[in-house]
Amino acid sequence: MSQRGFYRPDGAWVGDVIPYQEDGVFHLFYLHETRRTPKEGMPWQRVVTENLVDFHETGVAIASGGNQAADFNIYTGSIVRDDDGVHHAFYTGQNPDRLGADGLPLQLVLHATSLDGMQSWQRHAADTFGATAGYETGDWRDPYVFWDADAELWRMLITARHTEGPLRRRGVIAQCTSRDLTRWEPAAPFWDPRRTVAYECPEVFQWGDWWYLVSSEFSDAFTTRYRMARSLHGPWIVPAYDTLDGRAFYAAKSAARGDRRLFFGWIATREGTADDGAWQWAGTMSVLEAEQRSDGTLAFHPAAELRETFEEAISSIPAGTILSAPDGYADALSPDDSPDSFRVVARFDIAEGTRECGVLLRASADGDEGYVLRLEPQRDRLVLDRWPRRQTGTEQWQISGDVPFVIELERPVPLGDGPHTLEVIVDGDICVATVDDAVVLSTRIYDRPVGRIGAFVGEGTVTVTEFSVSTRDAAAEAAPLTHDLLTSTN
Repeated sequence: MSQRGFYRPDGAWVGDVIPYQEDGVFHLFYLHETRRTPKEGMPWQRVVTENLVDFHETGVAIASGGNQAADFNIYTGSIVRDDDGVHHAFYTGQNPDRLGADGLPLQLVLHATSLDGMQSWQRHAADTFGATAGYETGDWRDPYVFWDADAELWRMLITARHTEGPLRRRGVIAQCTSRDLTRWEPAAPFWDPRRTVAYECPEVFQWGDWWYLVSSEFSDAFTTRYRMARSLHGPWIVPAYDTLDGRAFYAAKSAARGDRRLFFGWIATREGTADDGAWQWAGTMSVLEAEQRSDGTLAFHPAAELRETFEEAISSIPAGTILSAPDGYADALSPDDSPDSFRVVARFDIAEGTRECGVLLRASADGDEGYVLRLEPQRDRLVLDRWPRRQTGTEQWQISGDVPFVIELERPVPLGDGPHTLEVIVDGDICVATVDDAVVLSTRIYDRPVGRIGAFVGEGTVTVTEFSVSTRDAAAEAAPLTHDLLTSTN
């Protein structure tokens, strides 16, 4: 099931990724979700990659401990290597038949080591520990271990919840410390905003003069956010644009190679492989690269390695094409359906006062139906919309103002008059859109597997300074668009 630049195992899905980089190779441990009933114990499996587009499955890394074990399910954690070259895995163990003293489904932190370069792992049951005083036993997971050189000790960040307080605002990143990676002592919370249910898959790293704290917010948002500080001990600053991606890209954790920082998460699937389906846990692995701006804030975009897999130009709207509809709508469409996988780079020079413009995907020949990636300068946002919209729970398409676009599929992005770039990578049902090499929206597009590509404007004017489409399949070449081939409707 692996697609270049994306990864999904045959007959299963990728859950949370535990990335670890060594000697230029990314070792991507992940939660292997089969969605079988009855549930089987979840293992860590591992894929490796050097080029970020070709992934090689190595099989089970740490197997389920079995029906009676505390680690029947092996959930998220982290990998570190000590000074002796021993690799240590810290991970969450959970067994649905075990409850904590407070009656909640018990979660524990477990420890395993590898002496052969992460090929095999030995469990250390004696090192297992659960929630310390003041925390719920049912939320004690996702241990992230790192070395604090200044304090000369190991720190472990843990997704946790306080035992007291409003139920939906008990989330906290707890902390333990160790000198030997074996005995862990409770410490003051690492981060305690008391703002939401839980802060999953936490990690912290230093990049230049800044420290970054990343976690996935278990709330109505379900998104991965970051905070930044000049010190490991805070105070943590909330950047204006603090999310890595939207609702569909979750549980992202990072690894560095050289001066690059890569984030590995999963793009969720939807029930029934339908655009209306409820979001499901787990999906397809996806990689985003972060760029550090001069003020320390981060921009996100697909890695260059993924972009470079789309080499064969298949169509383009001529540079300088003007779409103008001061009080209406105009579009320009390709003459043929797009291939299954393609990349679009659309550069727009947006005139003052323009309400919307963007890219059409898998559109009908007249442009009336399809997916719409809409830039809205007056609202500073990117929206994924579609038409017709199908009302949840029905089988028929609705033409109704009561059925809005999927609200979680929008991204805040600074937009104004002038030049902006919208890049779109489509690979089967995966869609990753990026604005100005900084803001990403990943999602699924199921219901329309074929259709045309185009550009549009609504209530305004844009000059299309570039609109290039490329694919991985040289056989999918099509004649370039000309002014005569463009269609425009008002």
